[in-house]
Amino acid sequence: MQRYLDDRVLADLRHKMVVLTGPRQVGKTTLAKQLMAQLAPAQYLNWDVAADRAVLTRQSWSPGSHLLVMDEIHKMAGWKNWLKGVVDADPPGAPGAQRALLITGSARMETFRQSGASLAGRYLALRLHPISVREWCQSTGCSAESALSHLLLRGGFPEPCLAADASWAERWRAQYITDLVREDVLEFSRVQEIGSMRLFVELLRERVGSPLSLASIARDLAVAPGTLRRYLDILQALFIVFTVQPWHHNIARATLQSPKVYFYDNGLVRGNDGVRFENAVAASLHKVADFALDTRGQAAGLHYVRTKDGAEVDFALSLDGQLTHLIECKLSEDKPHRALTGFAERFPHVSAVQLVRHLRQEQQFNRVQVTAAGPWLASLAA
Repeated sequence: MQRYLDDRVLADLRHKMVVLTGPRQVGKTTLAKQLMAQLAPAQYLNWDVAADRAVLTRQSWSPGSHLLVMDEIHKMAGWKNWLKGVVDADPPGAPGAQRALLITGSARMETFRQSGASLAGRYLALRLHPISVREWCQSTGCSAESALSHLLLRGGFPEPCLAADASWAERWRAQYITDLVREDVLEFSRVQEIGSMRLFVELLRERVGSPLSLASIARDLAVAPGTLRRYLDILQALFIVFTVQPWHHNIARATLQSPKVYFYDNGLVRGNDGVRFENAVAASLHKVADFALDTRGQAAGLHYVRTKDGAEVDFALSLDGQLTHLIECKLSEDKPHRALTGFAERFPHVSAVQLVRHLRQEQQFNRVQVTAAGPWLASLAA
């Protein structure tokens, strides 16, 4: 199926090397191979394949390729400096250059954003997220409500999403999380920590949407809170979970408050229909925020809002440090949430939306729009 980043990757390849990251099995390699058909002749080289690794080491790829795809190249020792040399020798977009360069990977590949300056100015970065309501509607022609129901059941990763039956999707998911913890965590941690990491993941699956107390979980697991903070960083680097921080004009103060944790794969959530629905909305909003930053350079953020007296709104979107949307999730409640109404009055220039999973009639209550979740999610940019 066509993905929401296909055209963007194609356009960016005309100017610079593109680094495409995202969760394992989210469709990065499939996207790359689809683009190869449009930019033929093209060549795909995977560091995990011995023959391809030899070609990469010798830099003996075909000089006539219009597109060169390098997969899992971050597993090469000193890969950033090596890649810098490749780009500087034949920079994409330079006069006379014929070859575009696409780098794909997950986990450690994402750390190029935070560490080292060897690739500065030489790439454009894009993050591929799971399939959204908008994408599923465009791919299948189904209604937004049907798309949301399907994604709540299967999650947005291509293989379970496209599977013929739900049992196959569950078998895929069980193997997926096992392989992630057993194999990918070893890139970041020690083998003796795998058991604790697995227990931490299982506990997080039951705490979706609630403020996260690492101190409390640390007592349950008999580990130090600092260890759990490192585990959480690893799980974010592996694109298993993402955190939503409370909104506050003072960013430092916001980071001291408890974040909420959500999963990229909605199928990993353990909870009732309301919790799974909230996770699906969080994943959609997180995708939109990353899309805005990656494609337009806009500092978009996803937050939640909570006051000292406990009034809370599930999500808030910001752009360049200013709130743009307040979003509350409900399964069937068509009366506006009290806290959402209060915050809508406090922030009159912010769009206030109550997304309802099962709604008979859309309504407008002063500044609060009560609307069906499916069509609203389908209208998002990604």
